Amino acid sequence: MTDDFHRPVKFPSRVFELFPGGKDPAEALRLAHETAHTLLSRVRGDRDPEVVARLVTYTDEHGIDAIAELWASAPATTLPGALWRIYLVRVLIRQNPAETSFLFQRGVDVTTTIDPIIAGAQLPTGPAEIIELADQILRGAFEGDFADALERAAAFCRVEAAGCASVADDVDPSEPDRATELTRRASRFVQTGDELGACARLWRTDSLD
Repeated sequence: MTDDFHRPVKFPSRVFELFPGGKDPAEALRLAHETAHTLLSRVRGDRDPEVVARLVTYTDEHGIDAIAELWASAPATTLPGALWRIYLVRVLIRQNPAETSFLFQRGVDVTTTIDPIIAGAQLPTGPAEIIELADQILRGAFEGDFADALERAAAFCRVEAAGCASVADDVDPSEPDRATELTRRASRFVQTGDELGACARLWRTDSLD
């Protein structure tokens, strides 16, 4: 937990104001749902470019811990769970854009699906392009079709997983530990992609709570 945990955030009606820790799980889940629904409805209703920009770059200034306290414990196929995963994808990309873009481009090269097109990254994909993709996906959650943003994030995860698995195969003979780590990373990306895809389908049927 960071020192900034209790700092209020300058968004409409302070919908992102962080609550203290130590609450029971049911109360935490209720607050996760309330903050997610309030945030999304307020921002999508107003779409002030400055507010959207602050939301997109929030973790750059405050870190991921604050958002994790709000939404990370929510079930995967819920609105707070979906928002948490989109933010997490952006943070993971920005932590190491060089490696992320390398693995993404490898995934583009080896995959036989349309996921690279759905993800929408500029090709060839380098660090600048992968950072732009991360921002586009998160911005789209507040400005565009929310299901489209979820599907783009899911496609990114599947392409990244394909890249991780391909590189793992390459390095396994000489770097077995790295191959194991990349294989585990691929599995996590596959799972996250599946969860985001399920959220997109639920959103399209007005079932993402």
